Amino acid sequence: MSAAPSARDAFWRGVRELLPAGPGVFAWGLVTGVAMVKSGLTVAQATGFSLLAYAGSAQLAALPLIAGAAPVWVVAFTALIVNLRFVVYAAYTRGSFQHLSAGRRALLGYLVGDVMFVRYVALLTNHPDYPQRVPYYLGGAAANWVVWQVASLLGIFGADVIPTDWGLELAGTLALVALVVPLCARLPALAGVAVASAVAVAARGLPLRLGLLLAVFAGMGAALLAESRHGAARRGSSAS
Repeated sequence: MSAAPSARDAFWRGVRELLPAGPGVFAWGLVTGVAMVKSGLTVAQATGFSLLAYAGSAQLAALPLIAGAAPVWVVAFTALIVNLRFVVYAAYTRGSFQHLSAGRRALLGYLVGDVMFVRYVALLTNHPDYPQRVPYYLGGAAANWVVWQVASLLGIFGADVIPTDWGLELAGTLALVALVVPLCARLPALAGVAVASAVAVAARGLPLRLGLLLAVFAGMGAALLAESRHGAARRGSSAS
């Protein structure tokens, strides 16, 4: 019987298992840094935005609205809707972190990211009794934050010299696709992705990027409906 991992070992395991996704995270961070400056933000504003918000998808969604002088409520509402998935992440991880102090939960909440959430779900799926969940999560989340911020700051300070034809958007998109595809093995996730994708394409012409908001709501609704029906079917089969 192998010995239980120490907190240090779990932390570095989290770092190691996050790093394969590092190039994709780096590409998106660099794209976001460049986009913030190209959209008209000063270097100081973009740096503060990156460090405080730490939410690439919300930043990229909000930037065109900021550049187009959209109303503040539209910018805030767009960022809120894009980041609603973090509510799902928080609900999923609540059981692992509810014993921590409010300060430590706030730190982990700030560090939450898509890549680390996928890695954490994989850990709980493959090792449901893993004893050092918090250090593992903290290690991976911290690594994700460092990679993102380094890339974002490079993009911010190098926006004038980084060519726009490097195809960094494609690299970041491919990295996100690699994360999403394994999640689609479950019916609710597959339903949500399929519906959100279809709605996003169909509604891409709506002003103020409202098509994105519509796609998020439609995807969430489809996933919740699929989860409800799938759960009811499971309960029905177990009762029979």
